[in-house]
Amino acid sequence: MRKARTVFGGRPVGEPVLTYALIALTVLAYLVELARPAVVGQFDNLGAALVDADGQQYVDDGGSYPGYQPIGVAHGEWYRLITSGFLHLQQDAGVFGITHILFNLYWIWLLGRILEDRLGRVRFLAVYLLATLGGSVLEMLVAPGQRALGASGAVFGLAACYFVITRRLHHHPLDRNRLIMMFVLWMVFSASFTSWEGHLGGLLAGGATAAGFAYAPKKRQALVQAAVTVALAALLVGLVVLKALELSA
Repeated sequence: MRKARTVFGGRPVGEPVLTYALIALTVLAYLVELARPAVVGQFDNLGAALVDADGQQYVDDGGSYPGYQPIGVAHGEWYRLITSGFLHLQQDAGVFGITHILFNLYWIWLLGRILEDRLGRVRFLAVYLLATLGGSVLEMLVAPGQRALGASGAVFGLAACYFVITRRLHHHPLDRNRLIMMFVLWMVFSASFTSWEGHLGGLLAGGATAAGFAYAPKKRQALVQAAVTVALAALLVGLVVLKALELSA
């Protein structure tokens, strides 16, 4: 790649180290899954559920059931909102298997290098994590008893970010319209067998963050961008809190 430069504030980043680091973390998490499959059930995205002594999962209707352990984000396991974005289906998991992680890694590599160059590392990381969080939050709001995992929310967020940023710059190494249309069509087509909530949540969060970065006034650019990041994070966390209260009522 050519020497990187940021266009929305910040210093040049050089090589896309953060993109490579995110890929490495995702691969490392996958290797841990292969060695200890039980970590998937401990760190995937789950809003609320009950498990018995044998690990069987049951619907959590807010009642008290002796002998059953409540688990999930609503019961204090907030880390699942982020850790689930680094886990993937294993190679024996039906039609997807290892292609689940391979497709996500490809898009992180392709879009990540461009966006880290345009945004700088801090802003790029903010987009990635908020998209991951956005996907997990919408999943919890719509289907709190459904398990979900994968970097797809982050990837959809990167696609939305790419669309916004390149539209603002009037420069797009990849055709932005074709790219975003492809992602939207895949979200609709795969809605019956993938987490459309995670895809849509990531897309919206990534796009909103990118818009805040791209259209921040130059005079107070860094301040506005920071405010957008904090406000969106607070909104997502607030939605989780409200849903957790609803589930425990």
